[in-house]
Amino acid sequence: MKTVTAVALLHLCFCATAAVSVSDSTDTELTATPGDVALLPCYNVGNVTPTLTAWVKNGREVIRGAGSSPTPSPAGQRLALLHDGSLNIRGVIPGDEGIYLCSSTLPGNNTFHARVLLQVTSGPENVSMSIGPAIALSNGTLIVFRGSSVSFNCSGSSYPSQQLTWAFSGASSSNESLVSASRSWLDFRIEDVQPSAQGVYSCRVRNTVSHQAVNKSTQLLVYYVPDRHPECMWAPAQDPSHVHFNCTWFGAYPTPTLRWGEDEGEQGARWKGHVYATEETESLSVTLNRSMLHEGQTLRCMAQHLALAAGKEKPCSFTLKSPYPEGNPLVTALEATSVTLSCSEYVSVPPANTTWRKGLQQEDIVPGSKYVLSEEGPVFKLTIHNISKDDEGYYFCRSENPLAVRELELYLTVKTSSAYTGATIGVFIAALIVGAAAIVAKTVYSSRHRICLGDGFGHMEEDRGDVLSLVESDDEQLFQDAVPRLPPLTNGNHTTLVQIHRLPSSDHEDAETADTSSQHQDDTVQTEEPADLVTF
Repeated sequence: MKTVTAVALLHLCFCATAAVSVSDSTDTELTATPGDVALLPCYNVGNVTPTLTAWVKNGREVIRGAGSSPTPSPAGQRLALLHDGSLNIRGVIPGDEGIYLCSSTLPGNNTFHARVLLQVTSGPENVSMSIGPAIALSNGTLIVFRGSSVSFNCSGSSYPSQQLTWAFSGASSSNESLVSASRSWLDFRIEDVQPSAQGVYSCRVRNTVSHQAVNKSTQLLVYYVPDRHPECMWAPAQDPSHVHFNCTWFGAYPTPTLRWGEDEGEQGARWKGHVYATEETESLSVTLNRSMLHEGQTLRCMAQHLALAAGKEKPCSFTLKSPYPEGNPLVTALEATSVTLSCSEYVSVPPANTTWRKGLQQEDIVPGSKYVLSEEGPVFKLTIHNISKDDEGYYFCRSENPLAVRELELYLTVKTSSAYTGATIGVFIAALIVGAAAIVAKTVYSSRHRICLGDGFGHMEEDRGDVLSLVESDDEQLFQDAVPRLPPLTNGNHTTLVQIHRLPSSDHEDAETADTSSQHQDDTVQTEEPADLVTF
């Protein structure tokens, strides 16, 4: 079957390329592969049978014979001369290639010449291609990761020569030639592969003589993930005791796998029993109620992807906290004025919904001209205008998240203007009393030595001119006649004499000094101290 096909192909090539001229000569080019049958034509005009035909290759005759019957060649019986002068070569080998010349003698001694170029070709054969490093899927598709380096290699064999070409078809190009060369192998390399390199790569090997070509192709996928971590968010549900937790991770190819679970420990290396949801998606939501949540609980969303190494999954998490509103529990305001109650709540996770309520029945406060509600970040304010006694009482700053409800109790006291007037007078009187006491104390402190040495407060003024003179007992000889000696003490110590003399402050006082001189001499104080010490 192979031989018949080859003969038919050769015949078609002959019909397409042979040219017969009136000058009794033809030129023909034929190609054949090893093992095929080649038919080299000589005379192909009309039904005239040549009387003699000879074939010469490279200056050497290879066969001669009459055209009436086929004449085989004595060398291996591979060459045979047909009745029309054609040369039949069975089992073509590479050595059969060359230029063949035919010379046929026709009736009437007319000579016909033909020239045939026989080319023996083979291949392309053993065509192979490789792309790596890459992960192969079951369908033959290859996977590489963004940022990696990938090598491409193509090889094959053809006779007598071949051309190799790498082609690419992607989203932005179609059958684009990347590199080409005329050798047995061809390779190139892509550094830092990006998603734009995703597409179909083809290795094409073409025989440059026979123009036969072989193509091999494969699809290459570039996997990648975003540099950022997933985003963990929450949204309030219609029921305040429920909450929606949502995890998103956009920008990964192909779609990642997201998983919601409860994290045990600070490192998040293990999962505590229950995994709430797992799905191959870019956004995963779960709804949890208050019975499934508790203080200090850590919820974690883990993103898994083939582009991430084992143990390198990207997580996001948050730790749940109950609300804790804070503020001043006691507030006082003056009647007919305005007052602002405030509380802050910034620790709750998820964030709490904070509202104001009034009275022990915790009635909702409706905003209006009387009550004005405002928020400044985590600070919540309630401003009450035109305060009256009816506004006095309890107010509640109520914070609720899916974990718990917490309230801050505030009490508003409303004072009248008369009460503030009495308080002002009381403060003024108290200030006067304290000031007077301070003045008296300062006066007493500055006169302390007169109080201690005199007869108390009564003699403070009249004793203002007294002078205290100290005389030691060693000099008592000087005062022997003026001051009488005291009797010796039982312990044998010397005594010290203390005399007090009044200094005259005016002429009137000089007259009084003479009358009272004897009295001053009696104001002698006896002490039992050693002679070298003076005490008071």
